[in-house]
Amino acid sequence: MLPILHTRRKLQAGETVVVVGAEGGVNTASVQVAKLSGARVIVAGTDTKKLKMAGLLGADILIDRSREEDWSKAVYSATDKCGADVVVDNVGITFPLSLRSLRKGGRLLTVGNRGGPKFEIDNRFIFAKHLSIIGSTMSPIKDFITVMDLIIAGKLRPALDQSFPLKDAAAAPERLEKGEQFGKITLDIG
Repeated sequence: MLPILHTRRKLQAGETVVVVGAEGGVNTASVQVAKLSGARVIVAGTDTKKLKMAGLLGADILIDRSREEDWSKAVYSATDKCGADVVVDNVGITFPLSLRSLRKGGRLLTVGNRGGPKFEIDNRFIFAKHLSIIGSTMSPIKDFITVMDLIIAGKLRPALDQSFPLKDAAAAPERLEKGEQFGKITLDIG
């Protein structure tokens, strides 16, 4: 996912990126990669503490989705009624509002379906606004090398939540299920 923001349909400096969710490893990296590209970043999350942490990673605007029933309106207000250039969405069920948040010609980058694989969308948003939907799970090795170079250079810092000893590996998915993490959870194999 990271190289897509950086290379495929390349994000331009000055564009606006909305990251839906504030806590996961993909989203924390998305905030940083978008900032490295010179973008303005809006994070739409549901946890005040995690939103503040996203702000520390570089997010420019924080929207509390738990307080905004239609958070796409807050995105429009924050973008002078134009909409975002890119929305990174790994929730899935948030697609309807993600599509509404995009400007004409915008791109929706889907990187997961944490909220479930099935939901309804209004197709009119896609064709009327000339939107592109880009899916991603993994990228070619050259893109992985690009990201690793950014990490080694200190320009990208993976957000690491907690490391569990291998003997306590069952606790890691429990923490994910509860949504307690901010960043990646790792296992220490000793």
